[in-house]
Amino acid sequence: MAKQPMLKFVTVDRDMPAKRDATVRKEDFNEIYAEYAKAKAEEQASRCSQCGVPYCQSHCPLHNNIPDWLHMTATGRLEEAYAISQATNTFPEICGRICPQDRLCEGNCVIEQSGHGTVTIGSVEKYITDTAWEKGWVKPIVPAQERAESVGIIGAGPGGLAAADRLRRAGVQVTVYDAHDRAGGLMTYGIPGFKLEKDIVMRRNDQLEQGGVTFKMNCRVGEDISFADLRAAHDAVIIATGVYKSRDLGGPGAGAAGIVKAIDYLTCSNRLSFGDSVAEFDSGELNAEGKKVVVIGGGDTAMDCVRTAIRQGATSVKCLYRRDRANMPGSQRETANAEEEGVIFEWLAAPKGFAGDPVTGVMVQRMRLGQPDASGRQSPEVIEGADYVEEADLVIKALGFEPEDLPTLWEQPELEVTRWGTVKAQFTTGATEMDGVYAVGDIVRGASLVVWAIKDGRDCADAIIERLNTSASVAAE
Repeated sequence: MAKQPMLKFVTVDRDMPAKRDATVRKEDFNEIYAEYAKAKAEEQASRCSQCGVPYCQSHCPLHNNIPDWLHMTATGRLEEAYAISQATNTFPEICGRICPQDRLCEGNCVIEQSGHGTVTIGSVEKYITDTAWEKGWVKPIVPAQERAESVGIIGAGPGGLAAADRLRRAGVQVTVYDAHDRAGGLMTYGIPGFKLEKDIVMRRNDQLEQGGVTFKMNCRVGEDISFADLRAAHDAVIIATGVYKSRDLGGPGAGAAGIVKAIDYLTCSNRLSFGDSVAEFDSGELNAEGKKVVVIGGGDTAMDCVRTAIRQGATSVKCLYRRDRANMPGSQRETANAEEEGVIFEWLAAPKGFAGDPVTGVMVQRMRLGQPDASGRQSPEVIEGADYVEEADLVIKALGFEPEDLPTLWEQPELEVTRWGTVKAQFTTGATEMDGVYAVGDIVRGASLVVWAIKDGRDCADAIIERLNTSASVAAE
């Protein structure tokens, strides 16, 4: 009888890839986790219970066929594992690195519920596709047949690029317009290299460009090209701009020098990793070296900022969050990594103003958690008389992002938006009320995850292809 290759969670413990020591990794911007070796990847994949109802798959936004590619990995059929993984995910090696698996696939693993420790799904996913690139299994984009129709995509983030990939494979002519000088959106300029090294993103950008996608960079819709002209140039348009408008923070002294936005700070740091010269870094405005840094916020962007400040040589880094650890929106894994690297978290602490100009401190109110709000989360309440000042030379606001006013910026009042300012579009197809205009990713959902943007981009591309096919059939009759 053949030996059972799976269900080894009872005898094999969960084992993540080796993590570089914090004292070493905080000196550079390289990824902190090592790669699995072949034997270790097979061993960890073999822990999958191959359950009849795979909650890992159903809780993945892309519904990746996780049990099958774990089985393929455990039995040494890695090229097949890659084919299964790539079938549902445009960028599996990116999701394997930056998805909050603890809240999605791994957080819903059946064996985790039985006390055996979840399968290391994200690390195996990363290993599969990194190996596929190394072995040459990742093939160029070569459409079986070219089509005459074209689609314009506004935004080169994960949603726009996922749609571009899907459309090009179907032979559609694709042009991507983006305001930055490199494609990738937040994957390029928002997420630090210690979570996602930039050559991983650039490799996919190159694949798309070599596959026939046209990139028009440093191109702002509404300034360099009008939305109306863009619509006239293409059979369909996808809005995939993301949300980049930073939520602001008021209070006395809020306009002082030394108080900066997270997106500016992270973009500056990532530009340096490409070898770019950044005046705001050279001047010290966006450089944490030798400074007492305070980051305000509790999401993943805040975690990116505190860990970047550590690497830039800050003398101290503190994170203020108005709720407690259990109620923070960011990844617990990232919080633990930050603590290992020397970040101090001040829970139940909210800013009420700032001292000095340039800033010398944050005026902080101590909080407690009261009754749940409309979302079910306990609302923070001020503890009277417990205020204090947290010393700071650099304050980074990481309070989340909001959509820009696209109807006004693009002179398109008929582009419908929700009361939150996001574009009103069908979640299944991305279609808006404007004929031939679609929207995907954060500009529809609000600030969300890369994996959701990928799903939206893929679904939207499929809807456009179906529409183009229908139009072609009607024209042929």
